[in-house]
Amino acid sequence: MAEPIKILLQTTIPTTEDDWSIFRFSMLQEYLTSIQDEAGNSLFEVVARDRSADAEGNDPILGSLDQSDFDELWLFALDIGDGLTAKDIAGINAFRRRGGGILTTRDHQDMGCSMCDLIDIGDIHYFNSKNPDPDQSRWCRDDPYTTYISWPNYHSGANGDYQKITVVEPVHALLKNPNSPSGVIEFFPAHPHEGGIGIPPSNTKAQVIALGNSLVTGRNFNLIVAIDHYQDAHGNNLGRTVATSSFHHFVDYNWDITKGCPTFVDEPPGYGMKNEPRALEDIKTYLRNLALWLAN
Repeated sequence: MAEPIKILLQTTIPTTEDDWSIFRFSMLQEYLTSIQDEAGNSLFEVVARDRSADAEGNDPILGSLDQSDFDELWLFALDIGDGLTAKDIAGINAFRRRGGGILTTRDHQDMGCSMCDLIDIGDIHYFNSKNPDPDQSRWCRDDPYTTYISWPNYHSGANGDYQKITVVEPVHALLKNPNSPSGVIEFFPAHPHEGGIGIPPSNTKAQVIALGNSLVTGRNFNLIVAIDHYQDAHGNNLGRTVATSSFHHFVDYNWDITKGCPTFVDEPPGYGMKNEPRALEDIKTYLRNLALWLAN
């Protein structure tokens, strides 16, 4: 029997009851843990944790991630600049250089900007005050309703609703769904203010594989960017990495609003995910594809 793929689900914030701490990703953890092969063996072993700090302020796992037995890091970057130390960054980069797969996701404005020094990842995520989108026409608010949040903040719908995504041709393996009428994933959880991602001109390895669409401006935005294995100048075979525009694609509240949210969330929720069963099935199919793709 093959050993299960070991996945670390990790936030960049300490455990806080009234925040998006890792306990609010319980449905994600439960689903990944439940996936089995045809013989009934678990495909994935999942560890979920928030950021913690040792005496020097470094996260005790991220700082030496390359020396761990994890195969994948799913990093939910929820900070506004202080979520990763230089040692944490070095540990994550070393993990990828030894072939580890990484998912990174964040949200609006400057959320997650501690990732700026991660290989490839720091260039793919666009922020308000660091590494802004090279397209200056996007330096403006898309979501006009939550006025204390600035760009990038693409409005794909209410929390609890789904968005219809655009799959970029040719269809990437991450987005195939044999159980869908179209053969591809069509729905993702929506969010009122998703972050910005893209491909800098210097990066020839990355590809945009799916787009979202703003319900306010009608503007498309990049939903998922993927990078396959490649060899760097030092001969390291870098692991695969995927960047998505919002952690709300993965959080309990956006799959099922009855799971609750922090008190600072004041936008009215929707009920699309509840009313359209295919939406939840699509995101679960994507997660299974993602967990397998990052490990190969």
